[in-house]
Amino acid sequence: MRRLAVFLLVAILAGCGSAPLVEQAPPAPSSPFQAKRDEVVMYALGLMDTDYRFGGANPSSGLDCSGMVSYIYRNAVGMRLPHNAYSMAKMVKRVGRRELKPGDLVFFNTLHRPYSHVGIYIGKGRFVHAPGTNGKIRISHLDSGYFSRRYEGAGTLFY
Repeated sequence: MRRLAVFLLVAILAGCGSAPLVEQAPPAPSSPFQAKRDEVVMYALGLMDTDYRFGGANPSSGLDCSGMVSYIYRNAVGMRLPHNAYSMAKMVKRVGRRELKPGDLVFFNTLHRPYSHVGIYIGKGRFVHAPGTNGKIRISHLDSGYFSRRYEGAGTLFY
């Protein structure tokens, strides 16, 4: 009887034991700029459906494409960019289409001028941009017929 009691006590105590909880650190960002890239994308998505306005530089009165990019980078990560897509294109480090990462800039020739339109890449072939008169900030796809024919390149400001 005593052996049975000892056996039951050991079995009960063994069932109550567990490994101590170890607090795990959050995963490290995949790159030193990942947090900034994420912030740029979140800021861009927060401006969805904002009205387009040629020359516009703030959401309350409307934004054009380069005004949108400039506004987002200034407010999301403290980077000051010119209010001009062509000037932005000269500032970036070129990246191939396969190397695009969220937060990178994508450029298009939409006015029969090089680098006349800019957007912010958000992943999976999509980008946020201010499309033009009577439009609103929206998401488009690089492979759409209109933009795929006018794509000029991409670049990053995170290097």
